[in-house]
Amino acid sequence: MEKLKVGIIGCGFISSIYMQNCPKFDNLELVACADLDVERAQAQAQKYNIPKACTVDELLYDSDIQLVINLTIPKAHAAVCIQALEAGKHVYTEKPLAVTREEGKQIIATAKKHNLLVGSAPDTFLGAGIQTAIQLIEKGEIGVPIGASAFMINRGHEHWHPDPAFYYAEGGGPMFDMGPYYLTALVSLLGPIKRLAGSTRISYPERIVLSEPKAGTKIDVSTPTHISGTIDFASGAIATITTSFDAFGGTSLPPIEIYGSKGTLLVPDPNTFGGPVRIRKMNEKEFADVPLAFSHSENSRGLGVSDMAQSILTGEKHRANGELAYHVLEAMHGFHDSSINGTYYQMESTCERPKPLNIEQQANS
Repeated sequence: MEKLKVGIIGCGFISSIYMQNCPKFDNLELVACADLDVERAQAQAQKYNIPKACTVDELLYDSDIQLVINLTIPKAHAAVCIQALEAGKHVYTEKPLAVTREEGKQIIATAKKHNLLVGSAPDTFLGAGIQTAIQLIEKGEIGVPIGASAFMINRGHEHWHPDPAFYYAEGGGPMFDMGPYYLTALVSLLGPIKRLAGSTRISYPERIVLSEPKAGTKIDVSTPTHISGTIDFASGAIATITTSFDAFGGTSLPPIEIYGSKGTLLVPDPNTFGGPVRIRKMNEKEFADVPLAFSHSENSRGLGVSDMAQSILTGEKHRANGELAYHVLEAMHGFHDSSINGTYYQMESTCERPKPLNIEQQANS
């Protein structure tokens, strides 16, 4: 199989799983990594047997590299994506696509200008769990989807993350941190969003870091940390979503439920690739586990990069694409706008529901 030469920009915490997984995909060849801290890039290159560690500019202007994976912090996503596109590279970025809608539009416009592709995490919806759930919906196992609920509720990142401050700044918060997983999953299950409404709050204006090495450091919170919303999908389905960093006692709620005319489907955590997937049909008394119908139930971050590489090589549309990522970005801002303005937010963008994978595609990737 033809391989696409790939370079990674950003060698922080999340880079390890991409560097570990890239060699597992038949159409990816990871040839370089770069970071503002070149020593960090060199350390990662040595650890994961990457041929070249270099500066960001050196990677961008390496003519051999065809696709850049952007793993920088969210506020740098737009600048690095646009730099890569202007340098003639396709680009796949970690979530979110950008911090602002204006930046997101600029990324998409720059890609179109240069006839290049943009992709964005999350790609967890391509994993065995959610793809099995999609297959059940496609087969009519729960009838017509009527509604859904989604819950991402925890106690916040200062309890475990070594440097959690950016989670409480603009572009952070539970909606921008974890919302991409949940909203991307919902769009892949139910299609694009038509309108939404939200209520948001900053429950604690100051947080204290409890994790090392910055334990005791104070964080001023400048973005909402508890968001509840209602989503109207173009298909007619209605969903509710809550994302929170303020539940210090945790939760017992499921990640995602889909309610259909013939049954209810329990969808696994969209921050994972596996199961469990469970279903209860209208005449049944209990939920039953459904065997996963696809591969990639382990941590397969990079699956979206591989799918995008296949698109570059064959011309088929990739699934974790820029239009989907921008639609999710707009929706996340929409919850905040709705809360501020006291009105529904009407979505300006739309996207195609990502084409479900088939068994053969997963078996061969």
